[in-house]
Amino acid sequence: MIKRIWHGYTTPENADTYESILRSEVIKGIEGKAIPGFRRIEVMRRPLDDEVEFITIMEFDSIDNVKAFVGDDHERAYVPDEARRVLKRFDERSQHYELRDLRSY
Repeated sequence: MIKRIWHGYTTPENADTYESILRSEVIKGIEGKAIPGFRRIEVMRRPLDDEVEFITIMEFDSIDNVKAFVGDDHERAYVPDEARRVLKRFDERSQHYELRDLRSY
């Protein structure tokens, strides 16, 4: 299992707008691609002093599945134009981690 992690930041005034775009357009667009091996996406949000941070964690079966999503440069961030317009800053590169252990209680 591969975890793809990305961070984006927006102003407090744009946070709800960005979250709406993320849910209704960005995630729906990703789901519409029917990417093999794409298992789930998590969205997290937290307020900071003068901005709001968003983190997405996507799960894929393998790096090859990530490449099916974004291409051979698999670390390249996927940030559609409508999201870019309301983000203050964001990771240009996503981080990828191999899940080595998972325990639920």
